[in-house]
Amino acid sequence: MSVELNHTIVRAHDKKASAEFLAGILGLPVGPPTGPFVPVELGNGVTLDYAESDEIVPQHYAFLVGEEEFDAAFTRIRDAGIEYYADPGHHERGEINHRWGGRGVYFDDVNGHNMELLTRTAQ
Repeated sequence: MSVELNHTIVRAHDKKASAEFLAGILGLPVGPPTGPFVPVELGNGVTLDYAESDEIVPQHYAFLVGEEEFDAAFTRIRDAGIEYYADPGHHERGEINHRWGGRGVYFDDVNGHNMELLTRTAQ
């Protein structure tokens, strides 16, 4: 068997609201609670397991999406009035990037995690 990422825990002040925020942007369902977690399963089978925590250390999560998924998610970001950036340091406000011939955008989730959507990766 090859090595694959199965799941990761995303710390959140409100696990349900946080899972619903990201799932809403990505157009994915929120799974039923499993133990202390609220999961959001991605298309490649990796699950983001949201867990409640008083202490949040912002992390970076990047999601490779298709062109249509990017368009839909980016529309949801703009419609919700979420600030977005072309860069991970959040200096290029209100812009997207075109790295590697694709498109990318960064935004913060409700806990301050730095989320990234990209349509292409460096080969």
